[in-house]
Amino acid sequence: MGRILQFSDVHFGCEHRRACAAALEYAHGTPSDLILITGDVTQKGFPDEFAAAGDWIRRMPEPTFVIVGNHDVPYWSLTARLFHPWKAFEQAIGHPAHDHQFLSPSLMVRGVVTARGWQARPNWSKGVIDLAQTRKAAEALRQAPAGALRILACHHPLVEMIGTPMTGDVKRGDDAALIFAEAGVDLITTGHVHVPFALPINVGDHCSYAVGCGTLSHRERGAPPSFNQIEWDAGEIVVTAIAWTGDRFEPGQVWQLPRRQDTRKPSTAPDPNVAGERERAAT
Repeated sequence: MGRILQFSDVHFGCEHRRACAAALEYAHGTPSDLILITGDVTQKGFPDEFAAAGDWIRRMPEPTFVIVGNHDVPYWSLTARLFHPWKAFEQAIGHPAHDHQFLSPSLMVRGVVTARGWQARPNWSKGVIDLAQTRKAAEALRQAPAGALRILACHHPLVEMIGTPMTGDVKRGDDAALIFAEAGVDLITTGHVHVPFALPINVGDHCSYAVGCGTLSHRERGAPPSFNQIEWDAGEIVVTAIAWTGDRFEPGQVWQLPRRQDTRKPSTAPDPNVAGERERAAT
C-alpha cells in the first residue's frame, strides 16, 4: 500500500499555528511516499510569508512536492505580477512552478499551474488552465510505470463541487479534466476551496477522481482545518480528511474509491521526450 499526505492553503500570514505545528508532527509520525502541497502557501506573497512557508516545508519529511496557488503571487508588486509572478515562490520554496514532476516505481505526480499573476477578468483569484500544458502533462502521466498511481496536481478544482464555499471557475477546466481522465490519471488533487471532497470524473468506461483538500489557515470557511491522507493499493484508493479537533488531528470524512484498472499494463506508445523527463524527475 502507498500513502500520500496532501496539504493545501496553509496561507502563511494567517496560518493556524497550532494546526501547522501538529501537522508537522503528524507527518513525521506517519511514513508516506510523498508530502504533496497544492498551493496557496502564503496569504499575500510577502517575503516574510514565503520565508515562513519555506521553513515549514523544509521541516517536512522528504520527498515533498509543492505547486503554486493564486495567493502565491506578489500582491505587493504589479510589475512582478506581470513579468515574473512565480519568481518569489521558486526562490523561497525551491520547487519549480512549471512542469514539476515526481516519479517513483509506484507513484507519478505531475503539476500544472492554474493560477495567474493577472488575467483579463475582474477576479484574478479564479483559475485558468492552458490546454497545451494539459496535453504535455497528460502525455507524461500516460507514460508512468504500469500499476503506478497517476496524479495530476494543481491548485484550482478543474470541476466544480456543489456546496463548496467558493468556486475555482477554471477556464477550460472541464476540457482539461477529460484529457487527464482519458490519459489514465487516477486523481486530480487540488486545494483552493478550503474543504475536502472526492468526486468522480467519468469519461466513457474510464473514471478518474477529483480530490480537494482543506486548509491549515484561519480562513476555514465553515470547515475545521484539515489535510488529506491518501492511501492506495491495486484495487482501491482511500482518501481520509484528517481534521483539527481544537487540540489534535483525527480522521474525519472518508472516501473509498475503486481504482481504475486500465493502467495496469505498460503504455503501447512510449514518448522518448517524456522518457527523458522521467530520468530528470523527482526534482
